[in-house]
Amino acid sequence: MHKKEIDIITLGCSKNLVDAERLMRQLEIAGYTCVHDSPDPKGETAIINTCGFIGDAKEESINTILQFIERKKQKKLKKLYVMGCLSERYLKDLEGELPEVDKFYGKFDFMGVVEEMKEDARGDKEVQRGSRSLNSLNISRGCDYERLITTPRHYAYLKIAEGCNRFCSYCAIPLITGRYKSRPIEEIVSETKWLASQGVKELQVIAQDLTYYGNDIYGESRIAELVSRISDVEGIQWIRLHYAYPTGFPTDLLQVIRERDNVCKYLDLALQHSTDHMLSLMRRHITHDEQTALIEEIRKQVPGIHIRTTMLVGHPEETEQDFEELKQWVREMRFERLGAFAYSDEEGTYANLHYTDNVPQSVKEKRLDELMSLQEEIATDINKEEQGKTMQVIIDREEEEYYIGRTEYDSPEVDGEVLIKKITGQKLDVGEFYKVRITETETFDLWGEVDI
Repeated sequence: MHKKEIDIITLGCSKNLVDAERLMRQLEIAGYTCVHDSPDPKGETAIINTCGFIGDAKEESINTILQFIERKKQKKLKKLYVMGCLSERYLKDLEGELPEVDKFYGKFDFMGVVEEMKEDARGDKEVQRGSRSLNSLNISRGCDYERLITTPRHYAYLKIAEGCNRFCSYCAIPLITGRYKSRPIEEIVSETKWLASQGVKELQVIAQDLTYYGNDIYGESRIAELVSRISDVEGIQWIRLHYAYPTGFPTDLLQVIRERDNVCKYLDLALQHSTDHMLSLMRRHITHDEQTALIEEIRKQVPGIHIRTTMLVGHPEETEQDFEELKQWVREMRFERLGAFAYSDEEGTYANLHYTDNVPQSVKEKRLDELMSLQEEIATDINKEEQGKTMQVIIDREEEEYYIGRTEYDSPEVDGEVLIKKITGQKLDVGEFYKVRITETETFDLWGEVDI
C-alpha cells in the first residue's frame, strides 16, 4: 500500500467527473497523490464516486464498492470512502448494509472527505512535508472551480448548474440533486479563463438541463449570453453543448451557435419519445408537433448542425403503436447522433408511484435493439455523406498504428472518432487541430488523411 496515494474511482456521468476533479485538487493541496481510475489500485485509501441514476448504474456502483471491500479484507486497503449520487440517495441503507465502508458522503457534502484526510495527515510527517500549510489549510480557500483535470489536457467539462426542475416521470435526478441551481455567469467565465490557462482548448458545457440556465438567479434563461461570454475567452477553440431540454427551448441560443466560430454546430437535445400519448405520460410538457417544429427550426437557423438525442423505450403504457410511431419519426428526423435506453422503474419517481411497470423486460430489450439497429442504418448513411470532405479534427490520442481524433460534431466518449493511419515522416501532436480529408466511412467512425 502507498500511504500518500489515494485511488479515486469515478462512475457515471461527466458531472460526477467534475466533482471528483475538484476533490482531487483539494487532496493534492493537502499533500496526497491522487490516482484516477487506475486499473491496478495501490493506494492506502480509496474513494468511490458513485452513480445512482438507473438500475444498471446502481448495480455497477455496488459491485465496485464490494470489490474494494474485498481489497480491504485482504489488507490491501486501509480506508474506503464512498461519495456521489448513490450515497446521496440511499445513505442510511448503505450505512446499514456496508459497514466495511469507513464513511459515506452524499453528492454535495463530499468535500468532508478532505477534512477526514487532513485529520489523518496531522500525525503523518511524510504527508505534512508534501502539503501546503497543512495545519492552516482551508478546503474552501481559493477558487472552488480549480481542479485536477483527468481528461486529456486539451478538453475539459464545464458544469454550469446542478439539479433539475423538470420532474419527468421516469427520472430520479431531481430526487438526488434537488432543485435547479445555476452558477453565476461571472464565476463560469472565470473558470473558463482558468481552464484556458491550463491548456484547455475544447469545452464540453454540461448540466442536467442547459435550457433552464439562469431562470433561478436571473429570472430568465441566460444560456445564450453565457455561451457568448465563454466563447470570447482567448484560447477556447471549441465549445460543445450538452443536455438541452426541448420544452421552452431558448431560440436565441441558435444565433450564438450559428454566428460564433468556436461554438460547435452540435446540440445534445434529449427528446425521449415522439407520440403525444407517451410524451404526456412521461410529463415532458411538449407535443409531437412542437418537438418536430423545434427540430426543423434548429436545422433552419443553424445549417449543418448535428443533433444528438436520447430515446427511452419500454416506459409504462408504451404500446406497439407508440413504438412503431417512434421508429417512423426517427426515420423522418434522421438524427445525426442517437442513443437509447430501456425504462428502469426507479423508486420515488412519478412513474414508480403512479404507473405499473407493465412492459415486460424482454419487450423493452427487443425495442431497444430495434431502435438502435434503425439508428445504425441512419448513422451509416449520414457518415457516407462525409466521404471526400475535408474537416477540422482535433487529435485525442496516439496509438500504435493510428492517430485518433474527432470532428466538431463528435463529443468525447459518446460519439464517433476519426482514425488517421500513421505515415512515415508525418508527426501529429495530441491536442492540436488538423485539416483531415475523409477517405472511408463506417457506421460511427470515419477514416481520413491529413490534408497537407
